[in-house]
Amino acid sequence: QVHLVVSAGGSVQPGGSLRLSCTVSGFDLHYYAIGWFRQAPGKTREGVACMSSSDGSTYIADSVKGRFTISRDNAENTMYLQMHSLKPEDTAVYYCAAELPIHTAQAMCVMPLFGSWGQGTQFTVSS
Repeated sequence: QVHLVVSAGGSVQPGGSLRLSCTVSGFDLHYYAIGWFRQAPGKTREGVACMSSSDGSTYIADSVKGRFTISRDNAENTMYLQMHSLKPEDTAVYYCAAELPIHTAQAMCVMPLFGSWGQGTQFTVSS
């Protein structure tokens, strides 16, 4: 059975940093593209960062470019989203996702093309 478990989000002050992790079970993450998404109140779900399984190519949304980084540890079956210089507009429910690489990282993030999702974690940036 496939499970994706996201670490707790919590609250951070503007300008702060946080790393989210997502541990998967039930499949070998090595063969899967990974992604992080977020959904703020009243907004549609946004693909924040995605990474392919083969060449490690990534897509980072313009809204977080230069501040967020996606990475993976296949040996630990875990993906990460490192966030820096956080802003109040980064407040949202964050989700991780995994899927076999059926398209580029950008396409998989934008469309999106992921079939397995984590439960989501609330993350708030506030002073």
